[in-house]
Amino acid sequence: MYDDILIPYDGSEGAAAVLHHAAEIAHWADATIHVLYVADTTRDSVTVVEGNTVDALERQGEDIVDEAAKTLDTLAVSYDTDVVQGNPAPTIVDYAQRYDQDLVVMPTHGRDGVSRYLLGSVSEKVVRLSAVPVLSVRMQPDERLTFPYENVLVPTDGSTAATHAAERLVEFAAALDATVHVLSVVEDATLGPDVRSAVSEEDGERAATDAVEAVVSEAETRGVADTVRHVEHGSPVEVILDCIDSNDIHAVGMGTTGRRGTDRILLGSVAEKTVRSAPVPVVTVAEPE
Repeated sequence: MYDDILIPYDGSEGAAAVLHHAAEIAHWADATIHVLYVADTTRDSVTVVEGNTVDALERQGEDIVDEAAKTLDTLAVSYDTDVVQGNPAPTIVDYAQRYDQDLVVMPTHGRDGVSRYLLGSVSEKVVRLSAVPVLSVRMQPDERLTFPYENVLVPTDGSTAATHAAERLVEFAAALDATVHVLSVVEDATLGPDVRSAVSEEDGERAATDAVEAVVSEAETRGVADTVRHVEHGSPVEVILDCIDSNDIHAVGMGTTGRRGTDRILLGSVAEKTVRSAPVPVVTVAEPE
């Protein structure tokens, strides 16, 4: 299902771990990795060397992708490399679509508890704008990189975005022979000040249970042998993080909403906050326009 995997690569600290993780996925999927460096034309990268005008960032990019190529040679993975000029985030998004990439693997640099960790970063913009699924890997010491994924968490709220994402993610999990944990969270804060009237709580739990059952049914239809149902109360992101820790989750998959091309996609959403804080890779799948 993943024949072509795009890795925007800048050679930054920790990026090698992401490259290795992507190589594991490529080995499993018999995929080709496409290493891309974007020479940022929004920066003043032009200089003069020996009387010739050259783009210093483009030259630097060639060195960086060459180093990535050496690593992939040792890992015996099929790959190619490319260096292009442009504004990094939209260039990556356009490149993934133009060359029919199946997955974009992006490192992020988020810090727990810092709400703006990713705002304005290339990774965050790609997650927001990409029509191609994005696998985000935090560059933090507590990040847990395990492949093949044995336990995959699929949060759902029953929305069309969540349903679309679940279809893609359970297919991935079935191919991995992974256990799918399906989670829906009843947000107590949305039940009203008097809360927590029994009727409101019952309605919330019923909706959450229905959302979980829909994904479980989809998973079973696609050949997932093991599913686990979770209906919990609380703040969605906190519940997701607790579920990751208590169930040895190796990856999370969820949908994003919004229209591509606007900066407001994903901002403040559960998906964004999960990408920011989850100690395991997070796959985000955009809802089709």
